Amino acid sequence: MESNSDTSLHLHLLLLSSLTRCQCGLIKGHLVNIDNYFNKVFSSFNPEFSPGNRIIDCFPNCFSFHLFSKSKDQHFKLHIQQLDNLAIESSNTPSNTLVVIDASVKNNIAFSITYVHIHNKPIIKTLYHASNITSTEAEFFTIRCGINQATHLHSISKIIIVIDLIHIAKKIFDPSSHSLQKYVAFILKDLRVFFPCHQENIIKFWECPSQSK
Repeated sequence: MESNSDTSLHLHLLLLSSLTRCQCGLIKGHLVNIDNYFNKVFSSFNPEFSPGNRIIDCFPNCFSFHLFSKSKDQHFKLHIQQLDNLAIESSNTPSNTLVVIDASVKNNIAFSITYVHIHNKPIIKTLYHASNITSTEAEFFTIRCGINQATHLHSISKIIIVIDLIHIAKKIFDPSSHSLQKYVAFILKDLRVFFPCHQENIIKFWECPSQSK
């Protein structure tokens, strides 16, 4: 816009700041519908989500999920012990990296934190914060950042992701249409480079209950 434009013009009546709460709610609903529609279009044109080319088709044995059982207390203790053993194994194995992630939302501000531990090296700690996003988006963003860091490390063949909401991580390999696909594409791009580098390259997701310290 030119600098000599007329500044005396009144603000448009349909600016978001001029709308009522009800009007904002109606607009938000339409925007969500449009976003869902374009997510379906995105998945149709993006080869990452086309049958036969999906990462679950090309590298089905390169990733796994390990959930803990809520049925018995002894299963919970066993799962925690396995996580402790993984931490020890990762600290003693140069080709392993342990990524611990967590995210939370408080007062409409999302906080995400990532710890990346590599053999005989200082722990890499990364903290992010953003506003106006959901807890699911915050958690997914943290997963994306952790995988991005881990897959770009040299001589790493085994990545272990420790997360409290493992069902969110499963969406990475979910071929159906969902609202997080635009974020999934970035993760799949990193994994498609990481998996073929060596036949032993794998990524494992381990669930860590939020009540566990």
